[in-house]
Amino acid sequence: MIPVPSPLQPYWETKTLVEMSTAEWEGLCDGCGLCCVIRFEDEDSGAVIPTRVHCKLFDSAACTCADYANRKVQVPDCIKLTPHNIQALAWMPKSCAYRRLHEGRPLAAWHPLVSGDPETVHTAGVSVRGQTISELSLAEPEDALDFEAPEWAVERG
Repeated sequence: MIPVPSPLQPYWETKTLVEMSTAEWEGLCDGCGLCCVIRFEDEDSGAVIPTRVHCKLFDSAACTCADYANRKVQVPDCIKLTPHNIQALAWMPKSCAYRRLHEGRPLAAWHPLVSGDPETVHTAGVSVRGQTISELSLAEPEDALDFEAPEWAVERG
């Protein structure tokens, strides 16, 4: 017998990532900004090292992309997250809703869809709001390594 989802269950508990509509998929983003920081991969270990340097389109105060709809035009190497590539993106933050659901974990209590408040991602200390600098302020892209943030690679909140 196949269980029938309760109409009271939220969509992220009843649908797979692939089954979600575009609006539902986009609604999973918690607004932490962790996916917008510059990362480097250690050539020896393969470890991904996040930095406190954000993409030129990231608005650090609002903790959002300043031109989300056109980001691929302005930043060609920006990765568009989809249900079909999430598995290959091991660098995604462990706290990320997309990653959590892909791994079979529930959304965190601070997630705006759970809490009903878009500020909880910030008050829980998960977001990077106000904690980064723009890549445009660096003399060379490699200078971002001076701002390593290894603590951002672990589960937050």
